Amino acid sequence: MSADPAPPATASEAVALAEGDLRPVGFLDNASNHTLLAQVGAATDGRFAVYKPRAGERPLWDFPTGTLCQREAAAFEVSQALGWHLVPPTVLRTDGPAGPGSLQAFVPHDPQRHYFTLVQAGERLEPLARMAVFDLLVNNADRKASHVLVPDEEDAAPQGILGCDHGLCFHVEPKLRTVIWDLGAHPVPAAWREDVAALAATLREPGDELTVRLGQLLSAAELEALAGRAEAVATLEALPALDPEERPSPWPPL
Repeated sequence: MSADPAPPATASEAVALAEGDLRPVGFLDNASNHTLLAQVGAATDGRFAVYKPRAGERPLWDFPTGTLCQREAAAFEVSQALGWHLVPPTVLRTDGPAGPGSLQAFVPHDPQRHYFTLVQAGERLEPLARMAVFDLLVNNADRKASHVLVPDEEDAAPQGILGCDHGLCFHVEPKLRTVIWDLGAHPVPAAWREDVAALAATLREPGDELTVRLGQLLSAAELEALAGRAEAVATLEALPALDPEERPSPWPPL
């Protein structure tokens, strides 16, 4: 698979998230599930992360209870495997102070800059198109505008944007709900299709390290569905263009 240059500290950041001492320091009160801001490692490290304990997940009728944190970690694994680096470092911690949960590197950003402001200004359209391809692949049922982040530090994301909140991904049934519809008919470059095709081939290898890791986060049926979507997405030459009245969008959109 081709790959963008990795953000400088992606690998070490994931290790720190997986192994560092974890201490909650506050709540993120605009989240739909119980979400904490946590300090990772020593205070002098200045490392913060978003901690989403399984115990704080609201039950949903269409997603298995207690699995959203695993889906967060799986989205990072897929993003890294593609070499696209669209998701901040994310791990599943089993020893969190509020129980098992996902832990994602906190990304300093301006919340007033999000998908709607970017697309209205005509900024970062190419990386937004690639995020749309990623959402097709992982079957993202909740891509809100505020889930598109522009990091304060330019080297935090090779393409200038990152995506967060992937707890509602990887369902076996079509669930795509996204705000990224303005780029309908945007070409999907051959290099992206090749990345996705290589991922599909990897997912068909039962003993591959990625397949094993994802198998610890997703069900066998979800992993099979992911491989099938990858094979389909790898054939797309353009993003789907839908009638505005038919576009499945999350609520609230922001």
